[in-house]
Amino acid sequence: MSYIRSLVSAGVLGSLLAPAAVAAEEMMVDTTDRKKPLTLWGVQFEELEYRYSDDDEELGVWSGDFFYGTDEFKLRWLTKGEYSIEEKAYETLENQLVGQIPVSTFFDAKAGVRFDTPEGPNRTYGVLGVTGLAPQWFEIDANFYVSDEGDTSAELDAEYELLLTNYWILAAAFDATVAFSEDEEIGVGKGLVSTETGLRLSYDLLDRSLSPYVGVVHERKYGDTADLARAEGGSTEDWFAVVGARIAF
Repeated sequence: MSYIRSLVSAGVLGSLLAPAAVAAEEMMVDTTDRKKPLTLWGVQFEELEYRYSDDDEELGVWSGDFFYGTDEFKLRWLTKGEYSIEEKAYETLENQLVGQIPVSTFFDAKAGVRFDTPEGPNRTYGVLGVTGLAPQWFEIDANFYVSDEGDTSAELDAEYELLLTNYWILAAAFDATVAFSEDEEIGVGKGLVSTETGLRLSYDLLDRSLSPYVGVVHERKYGDTADLARAEGGSTEDWFAVVGARIAF
């Protein structure tokens, strides 16, 4: 009789412990899965636009970002350029390949290489920079460059988005480039090189995946860079009307 009672007790105990064991095993599997970094990838064009200047110049302009990786490390291909529709030639063409890691809650550090095809000889640069969200919700991208000719420069891009409604967004952008040494072969003088200021009004058609926009852009060259542009017969200041779209997928 005691033997039967022992078997019954063991069976009851086993039936009680089995769900707990299964739950513990599932919890261990879930914890292991959560430790695995989530792989991210995507393509984003902050600018994909047509520009028409006050001097009747027509440009196709883009600024794109292709990325792959995790929150701990991303590999990014950044590309931007300006294509003259009338001359059927690139005015600027820049590509960067960088690795990016987080250094704080709101900022990432990045390092890599940049390849340029400007007017004149091509240039290759080493890149070191930071990107992220500054106080007051300003998006900041700051970079330091060293060229294969030993010339150094820095670039600051800042953008602020004002949400007018759930769909209408007014974005203000400011880009500035400073050179710490002269590179006359590609038309860059020492000091403040150029600024670009833009104001764009966009409408979110597909949950920020497709956002057509219109706007205005002002470009200006300064100091020695402006003098080099004048000597080549180029302009030092331009206003553009722009129409384009932001695309992300």
